[in-house]
Amino acid sequence: MSPAGRRLLVEADGGSRGNPGPAGYGAVVRDAVTGEVLAEAAEYLGTVTNNVAEYRGLIAGLRAAHDIDPDATVLVRMDSRLVVEQMSGRWKIKHPAMRPLALQAKAIFPPGAVRFEWVPRERNSHADRLANEAMDAGPNGTPRRPAPAPASGDPEAAAFAGQASRPAAGWGDPARTATTFLLLRHGETALTPHKRFSGSGGDDPPLTETGRRQARAAAQALAGAGVEAIVTSPLARCRQTADEVAAALGSPPVRVDDGWRETDFGAWEGLTFAEVKERYPSDLDAWLASADARPTGGGESFTAVARRTALARDKALARYAGRTVLIVSHVTPIKTLLRLALGAPPEAVFRMELAPASLSEIAYYQDGNASVRRFNATPPPAS
Repeated sequence: MSPAGRRLLVEADGGSRGNPGPAGYGAVVRDAVTGEVLAEAAEYLGTVTNNVAEYRGLIAGLRAAHDIDPDATVLVRMDSRLVVEQMSGRWKIKHPAMRPLALQAKAIFPPGAVRFEWVPRERNSHADRLANEAMDAGPNGTPRRPAPAPASGDPEAAAFAGQASRPAAGWGDPARTATTFLLLRHGETALTPHKRFSGSGGDDPPLTETGRRQARAAAQALAGAGVEAIVTSPLARCRQTADEVAAALGSPPVRVDDGWRETDFGAWEGLTFAEVKERYPSDLDAWLASADARPTGGGESFTAVARRTALARDKALARYAGRTVLIVSHVTPIKTLLRLALGAPPEAVFRMELAPASLSEIAYYQDGNASVRRFNATPPPAS
């Protein structure tokens, strides 16, 4: 787009528990006109100061905005007076640790493309929540369900700020409207009957004719469920499943979110479990023993998948508050969402089975509770 065509808003925050102490940052990129969340970033930083964490959050936010549109004009909002004043040129940067960070931030966009605005902390709750999640996660990257950030006027995040990261305890308030996730695994591909590893790092197999029939059967089962929107993984098998369902349900809007893609299984893509065990026995043992272990060849750990799935969940909860949304995804993200709702440990993903085109359901309440209502329900064949 032209420089005048795209305006982006970056919200960034960072924190350190001890100053210096365990630290992390969070950043959100929005469309400045609609308020739509376009990207999120968060990272645990180890032991650094508050100011370093704030600058790291700013850099991450600006880089994410640049990835979206390098010609955009950007408004940065932060609750760090120091960073805002230094980046605006009104305060000198005296600390030697801050200077290279400020230079990195300034180099991302051309001069004049970015301006800065200080906001009080309560108006920066989304980025603050992401930063706290990163700090709670620590070096292993597993969310530990922090307390919710205070609500604000943020149209995307206020209603559910942080609630989905809290432990599910109690029944949820039936007087309050729940946000309902209907979780649909995609239909069968050529790899499915042979139980081959099929993630986001190998080929992108389409649905078979059986898979399309399964998707149509799922659509029939969803008739009358009140689906108001569909969010899908970008991979072909999910998009085709989503399209089949959308056509049958009267074409509710379909949105693609990369956070719902399957695990990258690295060198294991296309192999059966037995073949992986034969070729990479020690790597497989490590993977089965720890959520932090990665498949051979630079694959993705379950910890990393849990992190992006939780972020995708929070985005959907904010966008579709009080509504029913269909999430079309894969085995690992759906299992991860279920085990997070149940407060189960990472190894619980190995104790669930999801059939092709099966439906699961989770209700999220505004008091922070989650209720698993359905699991691995397979609809009868489409008529």
